[in-house]
Amino acid sequence: MNADSEARSSAAAPGVELAWSDGSYLPRAALSIPLGDAGFVMGATATEQLRTFRSELFRPALHAARFRDSLTFIGVEPAWPVEQIFAAAQTMARHNHALLSPDDDLGVVVYATPGDIPAQHCGRPGAPRVAVHSFPLAFAAWARCYSSGVSLRSVGVQQVPEACWPLHLKCRSRMHYHLADREAHRLEPGARAILCHADGRVSETTTANVAVVQGGGIVTPPTGDALAGVSLQELRTIAQSLGISWAERSLRSEDLGHADELLLTSTPNCLLPVTRLDGAAVGPGRPGPVYERLLHAWSAVVGFSIAAQAERFAAGGGVRESC
Repeated sequence: MNADSEARSSAAAPGVELAWSDGSYLPRAALSIPLGDAGFVMGATATEQLRTFRSELFRPALHAARFRDSLTFIGVEPAWPVEQIFAAAQTMARHNHALLSPDDDLGVVVYATPGDIPAQHCGRPGAPRVAVHSFPLAFAAWARCYSSGVSLRSVGVQQVPEACWPLHLKCRSRMHYHLADREAHRLEPGARAILCHADGRVSETTTANVAVVQGGGIVTPPTGDALAGVSLQELRTIAQSLGISWAERSLRSEDLGHADELLLTSTPNCLLPVTRLDGAAVGPGRPGPVYERLLHAWSAVVGFSIAAQAERFAAGGGVRESC
């Protein structure tokens, strides 16, 4: 038994989910963050969310690279190298996946904070905190969206200006997302918000990157307008393998309204179609042929039907999202 296995064995009784925190495995139920930590008080947290396919993290190197960039930008230097943190994430994911059905999968979150706020600890600064935890993917929340699509709504809440923090920073300071989705839900129950910059450039939704299909090709906002999503990079690779053209340029609301198809990419669900925008149908109001080709190809990459997996595990019940 290697040292990592011994650490896991000592941390968990049979059937207990694990987490990893500051170099040690522990029962997931015991993972916590102190009330005086900057991540809790200020939302000053660099984070990555990954998912598994058959217990293996999907594109961990890309997530690790973005996490490393986020840590550098916010000036947080954990005591453990990023490579070690993500190795622990994979070990933990395999352990926790074994507690599920073999065909089920996990969401995995990696986060780091600056540590204790001196003002709440008698002026003493704290060391950075880093942790990893997982949870079964909430397939019921999006399973039927693969076939019925998602509704988007334009909102008054704007994307955070670059002067506050750059879009390449993956962080937990997301009050604007919360407010944007509340506004979208008031306009149309179950709809998701699409955020724009103050000058009208389309950015992203609160949970996903957006891509426009026009004339058989795909156009997405450039990295200066939206987060460079790992799933968006995967979609680009798949699209190019199918001979689908790909371009980046700033988009406006009218570009979305004139699209043949609209697509959303994000880690948990990979790829979803948008079938309604501000109450009007996108294209024919149903998932389009480019989406179908791309989802089929993405499923081939991971070795099974992404939509069928979600539908299978959603069939047991749970909260369903209005798409």
